[in-house]
Amino acid sequence: MNKKKISCLLGLTIIVLFVLSLAGCGRTASTPVGQDEATRTITDMAGRTVTVPATIQTAFSTSPVGTIALYALCPDKMVGWNYELRPDEKKFILPEYQSLPNLGGWYAKNTGNTEELLKIQPDVLINMGAINNTEISNADKIQKQLGIPVVLIDAPVTGMDKALEFMGDLLDEKARAQELSDYCRNTIDDVTAKAAQIPSDRRVRVYYAEGPKGLETEPDGSRHIETLQVVGGINVADVTQQGAGGMNAGMTPVSMEQVLSWNPEVILTWQENQGGFYQGIMSDPAWQAIKAVQQHRVYRIPNAPYNWFDRPPSINRIIGFKWLGNLLYPQVFNYDMVAEVKDFYKKFYHYTLTDEQAKALLSQKG
Repeated sequence: MNKKKISCLLGLTIIVLFVLSLAGCGRTASTPVGQDEATRTITDMAGRTVTVPATIQTAFSTSPVGTIALYALCPDKMVGWNYELRPDEKKFILPEYQSLPNLGGWYAKNTGNTEELLKIQPDVLINMGAINNTEISNADKIQKQLGIPVVLIDAPVTGMDKALEFMGDLLDEKARAQELSDYCRNTIDDVTAKAAQIPSDRRVRVYYAEGPKGLETEPDGSRHIETLQVVGGINVADVTQQGAGGMNAGMTPVSMEQVLSWNPEVILTWQENQGGFYQGIMSDPAWQAIKAVQQHRVYRIPNAPYNWFDRPPSINRIIGFKWLGNLLYPQVFNYDMVAEVKDFYKKFYHYTLTDEQAKALLSQKG
């Protein structure tokens, strides 16, 4: 081999070694030496270290709280719902996502379809909601069982902005997440400022009637009553929290005598298609002595496609703040609710409501 060829080979070798050394120096803290370049390591909102794909194309939420946020943020990355959507829910969901499969979830009755999830193999599972030891343990078990990373996202009612920003970082949807986060933050700031204006002696006393007979409810401190507390309402229920936490906690049984003694000025109840007792409250003689019934201040909570107040305690509570504040204190929360509802559905559900549709959602009084 002549000297010219040897020199060329040596030059090429040096170039290759130089490029390889640059590649080694270019590793980030989230991609340690020895780790697959197609993955990254994150710390979720429970403080767990989780290895996820560098680019996440598909995701599944283990409960409706996260599924609603996922649909708002990036529906194209969803692989399924947590239950079969009702016709009134589908009405506000874009057609291309209505037929996604029902994969169940790990909440309430734990209906997660592991067989189908293993077939679909989403890049990541998202558990969004309250974080506690039970949720952390469940996430670890599911991750080990399925071999799919599980990321926990904390979502308190006044922290939905942070939850959406975290989800946006995870799914590489930062700009979209910032838009939704800003809306949530601005709404919470505005609502809490308005609630602070209400004198203590003018705060409305409210009973949240859950269950098929309206005789289950929530105490102060339950995340299922947070919407009322944020807007400055008084929860009349002097009861103890039932259940250890999670989606199926709460709904403490009460007696008719207790509700009569509390004598609320306003009653909030589920829609009939959610199992509510509105018609019974308005017609049953046992309820007629209550001030809220006498003054026709019993209201069905809007719930299409999801409940604005609770169950699931999701980002829908953001529009629920404005709805309930306007309902209880219209002079303080003086929103144009038709415009507000249309704006929320456009931002979070990718759906353009007509004025008539917005008015129908708001028309929940008998």
